Amino acid sequence: MAGLSLTNIHKSYGKVDVIKGVDLTIEHGEFVVFVGPSGCGKSTLLRMIAGLEDITEGELKIGDRVVNQVQPRDRGVAMVFQSYALYPHMSVYDNVGFGLLLAKTPKAERDAKIMEAARILQMEHLLDRKPAQLSGGQRQRVAIGRAIVRKPDVFLFDEPLSNLDASLRLDMRSEISKLHNSLGATMIYVTHDQVEAMTLADKIVVLNGGVVQQVGSPLELYHKPANLFVAGFIGSPKMNLLPVTVTALSADTMTLASEALEPITLPRREGIGQGDTLTLGVRPHQLLKDGTRRIAGKVDLVERLGNETIISAILPTGETVLAALAGDVAVALNDDIALNFDPNEICLFNAAGNAV
Repeated sequence: MAGLSLTNIHKSYGKVDVIKGVDLTIEHGEFVVFVGPSGCGKSTLLRMIAGLEDITEGELKIGDRVVNQVQPRDRGVAMVFQSYALYPHMSVYDNVGFGLLLAKTPKAERDAKIMEAARILQMEHLLDRKPAQLSGGQRQRVAIGRAIVRKPDVFLFDEPLSNLDASLRLDMRSEISKLHNSLGATMIYVTHDQVEAMTLADKIVVLNGGVVQQVGSPLELYHKPANLFVAGFIGSPKMNLLPVTVTALSADTMTLASEALEPITLPRREGIGQGDTLTLGVRPHQLLKDGTRRIAGKVDLVERLGNETIISAILPTGETVLAALAGDVAVALNDDIALNFDPNEICLFNAAGNAV
């Protein structure tokens, strides 16, 4: 197993820059998730690590070795694709061991590695079946087993669960997490699903437009987003973002207000001046219906999910806020609703969109 380092990594297709100077260190044994919207460059970056895309500029190291010019088969990586890429005419046993067969691995060693992978993935009973006889989740296990037998330094997963239904995705997330814990392997996982990112990752890399927006633990990104993009992307339901103005300053405090927000006083933050326009971020789960009013609006959507109720409210300014309330909360469509929050839990962003 090994760690990775990416230094000033660029990828261009002609005049089009797709990856724009990525610097990243991944420690041995970490589970790192690349997340971002479609077209942000996360799969391209993964394919560059795998050697399936050339690096236009920069240096990629796996362990202590620079691998920019090293062939994919010699990099010590194994990749699990979204499409499974199984041979339909081969049994599960032969699919899992095909790479070992090509590498002329002795049969006894090949058999031992295949059986070990099957045991880890609990698919010993599937070894004689063909891919057509398997469910989607079972096929994905076979694809992962094919990676395990190679004993790579780094496992790469390119949106491996996107073809599965919701229930299977939940099960497979659990299986992949257990696999990481049992192997202690370095794993890099690409997804557009931020719930997958939050539940699997030791470290999340948020990408947008080929640029790294923030790197951190799931809770760090949730509670302390570096900018407006991360604030709006991480979290479900997404963070509420409201424009506010600094209406008063003292040596130690500042007061924020807007047409939609009752004035709140906070400890003064560096670099903020009287009259500045900021963006206030508050999570839906931080909003409370406790009889105190900080923001108020009219309910235009109620989603009862059992353990919680998600409501959408239109403010007098026309903005919309989402609140995640108790499952049995008394609220109905077109109700007037007052919501409260703890000012110490909010996020603030300056005019450039960066956290302050």
